[in-house]
Amino acid sequence: MPRILFSLTFAIERIIFKAMPVLIVTNENSGVDKYSQEIAKRLNVKIVESKRYLSLIEAYRLSRLIRGEGDVIHLPNQNFARYALFGKNPFIVTVHDLVRTCFRFDGEAVIERILLRLDIRGIKRASHIIADSHNTRNDLIEYLKVPDSKISVIYCGVDHSIFKPYNVKLLDKPYILYVGSERLRKNLDRLFEAFAKLKKEFPELKLVKVGVSGRSGKYRKNTMKKLASLGITEDVIFIDHVSELELAYYYSSAQLLAYPSLYEGFGLPPLEAMTCGCPVVTSNTSSLPEVVGEAGIMVDPHDADNLAQAMRQVLTDSELRDNMIRKGLEQSKKFSWEKAAEQTLEVYNKVAELGLWNNKRKM
Repeated sequence: MPRILFSLTFAIERIIFKAMPVLIVTNENSGVDKYSQEIAKRLNVKIVESKRYLSLIEAYRLSRLIRGEGDVIHLPNQNFARYALFGKNPFIVTVHDLVRTCFRFDGEAVIERILLRLDIRGIKRASHIIADSHNTRNDLIEYLKVPDSKISVIYCGVDHSIFKPYNVKLLDKPYILYVGSERLRKNLDRLFEAFAKLKKEFPELKLVKVGVSGRSGKYRKNTMKKLASLGITEDVIFIDHVSELELAYYYSSAQLLAYPSLYEGFGLPPLEAMTCGCPVVTSNTSSLPEVVGEAGIMVDPHDADNLAQAMRQVLTDSELRDNMIRKGLEQSKKFSWEKAAEQTLEVYNKVAELGLWNNKRKM
């Protein structure tokens, strides 16, 4: 739809529903934050910026602000559902994953458990839920017993103006790329074991890891301990912070992206990699088959031998690699932030219309 027509349609629907949706935008730098930031760029809505991790006073202020708004509130991730619990206005929550429900986390404080239960109550109370994969939708139905009719699946997108193939060479050695944190569900131990096997055949090969370790310092300590045990400490390059353009360069220059995560609500790195012409080897679990489709090689993430074999195929079979690049570029065209924003607008209008209908019934 042309942008002018899109804007006109939005204006007309605003007049009909008399609603200006309020989108909470988190201003940090992870994939979860990118979601609300990219949607906000493409929708004519009221924006309230917030940090993702809030102190008690900050949480109170945000909850009070939400209660004071008269229109539809869109909460950008499942851990913000708690802040809308005590408001009266309709709200939408985007659930990126139910990882805290599906996986146990070590060292959870009592307050964390309480807040997670509040999140679940908020998700169940939401007027509508946006899930960014069918896998997350299925988790909502299975684990939280949310009715299917309350869920819309809207895939995340990718900025094709930034993420695209570049003719660059960032290292003088060939490298496998991993993008993400070092949390346990990311399954880096299996990746390191598979990489150690490949090093015996490809002595010049490096593994480049882009992204911070995670909220806990123990993640990096465990990572370094594992690398030392495998004798590959000097072969793994850590890069914590890069711009989106620099990240696109890393994808474009890599031999492949290895992404053996055990669980993802969506999985932006495989999509970004395909958009940059980088072959993808990933897990056959959770949402990752939805993102990669027929373009990548999917393996059992628990099997380091299988993972090593898949990466070996990409490194040695040029015809296979070229075919994966071609299919990946085609697969990536199915995803865009413009499409995600347009579908999100449809949800806003649906919730606003339902709110007006309910109000008329009460009159």
